[in-house]
Amino acid sequence: MSKLATAAKRLLVGRPFRSDRLAHTLLPKRIALPVFASDAMSSVAYAPEEIFLVLSIAGLSAYAFAPWVGVVVVVVMLTVVASYRQNVRAYPSGGGDYEVATVNLGPRAGLTVASALLVDYILTVAVSISSAAANIGSAIPFVATHKVEFAVAAIVVLTAINLRGIRESGSAFAVPTYAFMAGILLMIGYGLVRGLVLGDEMRAESAGLEVRAEDDHLMGLAFVFLVLRAFSSGCAALTGVEAISNGVPAFRKPKSRNAATTLLMMGLIAVTMLMGLIVLAQMTGVRMAEDPARQLVNAPEGYEQKTMVAQIAGAVFDGFPAGFFFITVVTALILVLAANTAFNGFPVLGSILAQDRYLPRQLHTRGDRLAFSNGILFLAGAAIILVVAFDAEVTKLIQLYIVGVFVSFTMSQTGMIRHWNRLLATETDQAARARMRRSQAINAFGLVMTGSVLVVVLITKFTKGAWIAIAAMAAIYALMTAIRRHYDRVAEELRQQERQRLLPARNHAMVLVSTLHMPTLRALAYAKATRPDVLEAVTVNVDDSDTRKLVLDWERENFKVPLKVIESPYREITKPVLDYVKRVRSDNPRDVVTVFIPEYVVGHWWEQVLHNQSALRLKGRLLFQPGVMVTSVPWQLASSKKVTHRDVVAPGAIRRGLDKRGRDRGGQDRGRQEGRGPDERGPDERGGHGRGADDRGADRRGADDRGARKRDDK
Repeated sequence: MSKLATAAKRLLVGRPFRSDRLAHTLLPKRIALPVFASDAMSSVAYAPEEIFLVLSIAGLSAYAFAPWVGVVVVVVMLTVVASYRQNVRAYPSGGGDYEVATVNLGPRAGLTVASALLVDYILTVAVSISSAAANIGSAIPFVATHKVEFAVAAIVVLTAINLRGIRESGSAFAVPTYAFMAGILLMIGYGLVRGLVLGDEMRAESAGLEVRAEDDHLMGLAFVFLVLRAFSSGCAALTGVEAISNGVPAFRKPKSRNAATTLLMMGLIAVTMLMGLIVLAQMTGVRMAEDPARQLVNAPEGYEQKTMVAQIAGAVFDGFPAGFFFITVVTALILVLAANTAFNGFPVLGSILAQDRYLPRQLHTRGDRLAFSNGILFLAGAAIILVVAFDAEVTKLIQLYIVGVFVSFTMSQTGMIRHWNRLLATETDQAARARMRRSQAINAFGLVMTGSVLVVVLITKFTKGAWIAIAAMAAIYALMTAIRRHYDRVAEELRQQERQRLLPARNHAMVLVSTLHMPTLRALAYAKATRPDVLEAVTVNVDDSDTRKLVLDWERENFKVPLKVIESPYREITKPVLDYVKRVRSDNPRDVVTVFIPEYVVGHWWEQVLHNQSALRLKGRLLFQPGVMVTSVPWQLASSKKVTHRDVVAPGAIRRGLDKRGRDRGGQDRGRQEGRGPDERGPDERGGHGRGADDRGADRRGADDRGARKRDDK
């Protein structure tokens, strides 16, 4: 079974990488762009659509505000990109917003940012995959009716790809990401040429539908609130910008410059596609509604509302179905791969938090392919739960979205302002001060913009579901604080115990005996080899006849080790042994008690049920006793050889002339002489029952034999 699991893991993940190959996994800019920026670029597939969906509540006339909402979103995005270019230069270690907030605002602010980002990364996966299911469903009805199953399968596949390592996942995602960018930009350019230069009429399939306002009294403040809500939904296009600041260590040198360049490219491409789609949606007359059944008045029976990108592609590439299907496919692919931004950002942030003892230390270690495998698996599991809980509906999930990312944006910009203030207090060079003032001004403007968006998001989305994300952030914050307190308490406890440098006075060793057989003899021989101050064998009297037979056999073998019989009137084993160990400890508090327990090593899971149960229970209780050491002495049953890795060369085997299976190269199977393993000599070979063989004497005899052979050769 273990070989099958190992083979499956190698097929899925690939062969493991050595630690010194970490430098070979670093990314050039052409690969880093699809790895870290796919989320921000792919969000243009649903961010413009969300703007139109929210505005549809006020009716068709509200669509006129869509371009202006888009312009404000573009201003915010460019501001955030410019601000984060300062971040990656000032903090290139990969901590991103968490490091900026922790260093400049304190640990609590850093934990707030970290909890917000962790929640947002999980939502990034859920929203991107759900949007991909919706886009594919526009072309394939089967996917539309099985969105949840499709989303779960896509997350599983994406997890497997990321487990193979960041370099491999980046190479796999580069082609579809660049295909999406080229396809969308080509569609925008071709559509603008057709509409503005050639004067062709392009009509989306929903252009003739009437959109009825849900509330005819949306006037004044209510309408302003609706526009602000549309703006907050459109700000989903900014998600993913922070991932580059967390992923700076994955870039090739010069890391900061390459990360800043990638940020700029991402921002310019994303805003171009965002505004281009909004303009094309206006030109083609796309109609989007939150509730198509009620809002689309003259929709035909059985009408299925397609995504905005699909409708625009159908209008622009009218008469050219290949163009429509290409745009639909690459959009779905980029939305699936957009989750890769979170799969690279979440594990890195989790590793940093684990290193700071805010998360379990398992998240800090890299897997076989030098990726943070535990963080990847945790992210996938959390995203699957969200997808199933919200039925893979983008409109439901988007309400939880972007709260966390704007919390981190706002606190990061605040931290950067304090960072520049601290540097300005000691800098005397005027040119350097001018650069710092310019950077500080950029971060200050970014603070104003992101802070304003955060307020709008909290006001407009809190009752729509944002409170769930806020509650999740608070829960993660409390969990990380509790984990840090636990680690600190354990570290302090260990430091206090380290100061107690008194060595134990004596070692009182006990060998647990149930039957006089080979495992018992091995445990007894090993206990004698440790040279304890006191050595005794201990048995529990559960059955009088079995105990009398054991005592007689023990006396017949004439062991020099005394056999202690513990009475058990209630036929228990664990409690009598535990009480006896406590009595020994109380009589001699400075002594350490070492308990040797023989155990079987089995090859089948069902054999484990039949053996070692008493030993496991006793071991579990003894481990909680202070001053008690528990030593398991294994005895390999014949079935255990089936799970032995035969292709592993034992240390020193080649030097001794043995092959991988323990046989000498002349054909003699040294590991199977007389049906015994190489370390399973009989009692006579050990120098008597219970007495360990004199290995050093054996080595001397072997040396004498070799010397005799050399003399004969001479």
